[in-house]
Amino acid sequence: MDGAARNETEPEFLAARRERAARLSGTLELPHFKGKPGWEFTDISALDLRAYSPAPGNGAGPAGQGAAPVFSPPRATELRQHDAGQARRTGELPDGVIVSTLDAAAREHPELVERHLGTLLREEDLFVARSEAGTRGGAFVYVPRGVALEQPILLTAVHRASGTELDRRTLIVLDEQAQAEVWEQYLSSSEDLDGVFNAATELVVGDGARLRYICGQALSEHSWIFGAQRAEVGRDAALDWVALGFGSARGRVKMQTRLAGPGAEARVTGAYATHGRQHIDFDTTQEHAAPNTTSDLAFRGVLQDRSSAVWRGNIIVDPGAQKTDAFQESRNLLISKRAHADAIPGLEIQANDVRCTHAAAVAQVDPEQLFYLRSHGLDAEVAKRLVIEGFLAALVERFEQGDVREQLAAALERRLALILGE
Repeated sequence: MDGAARNETEPEFLAARRERAARLSGTLELPHFKGKPGWEFTDISALDLRAYSPAPGNGAGPAGQGAAPVFSPPRATELRQHDAGQARRTGELPDGVIVSTLDAAAREHPELVERHLGTLLREEDLFVARSEAGTRGGAFVYVPRGVALEQPILLTAVHRASGTELDRRTLIVLDEQAQAEVWEQYLSSSEDLDGVFNAATELVVGDGARLRYICGQALSEHSWIFGAQRAEVGRDAALDWVALGFGSARGRVKMQTRLAGPGAEARVTGAYATHGRQHIDFDTTQEHAAPNTTSDLAFRGVLQDRSSAVWRGNIIVDPGAQKTDAFQESRNLLISKRAHADAIPGLEIQANDVRCTHAAAVAQVDPEQLFYLRSHGLDAEVAKRLVIEGFLAALVERFEQGDVREQLAAALERRLALILGE
């Protein structure tokens, strides 16, 4: 990426950010496997970013059959974009609520975008810099103070042009006392698309606000994925964050939650289901930066064939963040003998009145459970499927009865059918 093409219609502040990011990305190297902290388990030495051109602005490429959605929440207002082309929005919104591309929001609401863009993702990271420089379109959601959205918002990004890098930037801002449910999905238009999907996401949850953010990817299993996602949760605010990792061949997604105000709480739920030679890498952080904050993280993975996964989680308790209550767990179920998973929890505690716990497990399907089910007349494959479903049910049951629970259960059901060859 030699530079950011100047769009004469974009505000000066956004053009300046792109230019700075383009210069910075030219000075940063690709992270080296086992040479940079956080990348010890994911080898990306085979990635040659110079081989991928920027995703086109006309959404070129075959429609294909691979763009089946991860989820389709009912009654949703959808913003859909193919490659870096024009986005189309369907559905109505209450007054003051904004759902648009980031580019359009920067032109029409520059004060909002300039105030929040880049406030959470500021580290000198190659993929964040490339995303800032290369994003065209992207997504911006803003919910004003005191507004509670009744219908969900769905943000859909479809990568259509093989041999390209799709850079995507998402900024979601909930003002004080606002409430919203936002779903975001990353898709490929064909099952054999070879591309790089590079996402950067910022979630700003104002004081007393409540955000449910559900992000799922079902990219081609010939694609790379890189993600930097960071949330900041204000005083007495709540974030319910869900991540589903189904597609891609290899890559890494970093999810960071900062509980910035007293009384803030966050619940993070993640699931992945892999097969073939897929490799999934999630790096999560729960940072407690204020007293009386709560976080609860649970990840579960199902791995088939020779696929592999790594989850690295860290709970950070800053000085003065007394009365912190934090929990994290990662559990992996290996349904073939050649699958592999690493689960690495961590704690950094700098306060003395806290409760922080973690759990991690990697195991094969329990033969005693299989024996019990088969002794009641079930054949081997049905028994195995029931054990796997029971393993994932613990995640689904974290949500109340309703659309969210049904959509997540259906997404996991479809993915299981695929990796089990049903």
